[in-house]
Amino acid sequence: MQNIQRPIYLQKIKPYIRKNLIKVIVGQRRVGKSFFLKQISNLFEKDYPDTPKIFINKEDLEFDAIRNYSDLVSYAESRRKNNGLHAIFIDEIQDIEQFEKALRHFQTKGNWDIYCTGSNAYLLSGELATYLSGRYIEIQMYSLSYNEFLTFHKLENKAQSFNTYIKFGGLPYLIHLQLEELIVYDYLKNIFRSILFKDIIGRHNIRNAAFVERLCMYIADNIGQLVSAKKITDYLKSQRISFSNNIVLDYLSYLQNAFLIFALKRNDLKGKRILEIGEKIYFHDLGLRNALNGYKQNDISQMLENIVLLHLLIYNYEVTIGKLGDKEIDFVCDKNNKRIYIQVTLSLADKNVREREIGNLLLINDNFRKIVVTADELSEPETKGIEIWNIRKFLSTFFQS
Repeated sequence: MQNIQRPIYLQKIKPYIRKNLIKVIVGQRRVGKSFFLKQISNLFEKDYPDTPKIFINKEDLEFDAIRNYSDLVSYAESRRKNNGLHAIFIDEIQDIEQFEKALRHFQTKGNWDIYCTGSNAYLLSGELATYLSGRYIEIQMYSLSYNEFLTFHKLENKAQSFNTYIKFGGLPYLIHLQLEELIVYDYLKNIFRSILFKDIIGRHNIRNAAFVERLCMYIADNIGQLVSAKKITDYLKSQRISFSNNIVLDYLSYLQNAFLIFALKRNDLKGKRILEIGEKIYFHDLGLRNALNGYKQNDISQMLENIVLLHLLIYNYEVTIGKLGDKEIDFVCDKNNKRIYIQVTLSLADKNVREREIGNLLLINDNFRKIVVTADELSEPETKGIEIWNIRKFLSTFFQS
């Protein structure tokens, strides 16, 4: 897996190599951050062989003695070979107390090229934003895109390959496993428990682990649906579990910070404002969601939405949910001062579905692109200026606005 390139992310980080900025790579556990860090290190061997490198992996017991920022600085400085530029790579840096002080030390010295990874958005964005403002660049990694999935698994772009992707998700390690439900879902459940206990329960000293698991199960059963703290607490009360709205909101933020879920806000297209009430929640990796909730054909429409959203985020679109009176646009996608409106549906064969999906887009009175993504295999031309894309074609060829 280490030798399989992730060019999407290499292109993002190359402009900052050997620049006096801290490069922070964030994302859910097991999406490939450690291998990507090693790939960057390998680039130095090829392009900058005279630059000494120091590699620290906090999940390796060899580095267990590095507990805080002082330990990190002492370890790194003791391994310098000269006064010239050194590259330092720190994997899972959030496990080092007050790591931001060490990063500031390295950055201030000016003779360190700094790369680090982490699995908690709050620590890596919150602490860095306050302590190292303007001195770092953040690159978020996601599970495999559809094209990456095909490359990793050596598959052709066929319906069966897509069905495997939507069923098992895109965690890179799956290339080492037989793609069978019992095997893959056992592995993914272990990943979920690792995220749950290391990045959520342990990080926030949560005592009621069962409640967090129940909350995750609820979200897995309601991907792509409008949710609110009140809606969740009402459901929990029906299950004889009582928590306040504020606690539910806190726990939802913990799940987001651990890169387990996305929460998309609604965008009032008429009032041109972001609504604070009501969000839609999706999973960073559909395989994890399916391991929790089971893979059900009845959920396929929501899963298609989830996959399209992941694709858009991988390619740097800012995405919201469009609200147009009592109508809804699945995704409002902004990048480079351009906008695209996207509807996602299983099929346009039904007349009522077709009128709804295309009709909602026709209500938008501007000249930006409008697209319907569907699982229908047969392609068709534009309809009243609305582009119709098969989902496999969309995921394999749609990159820029």
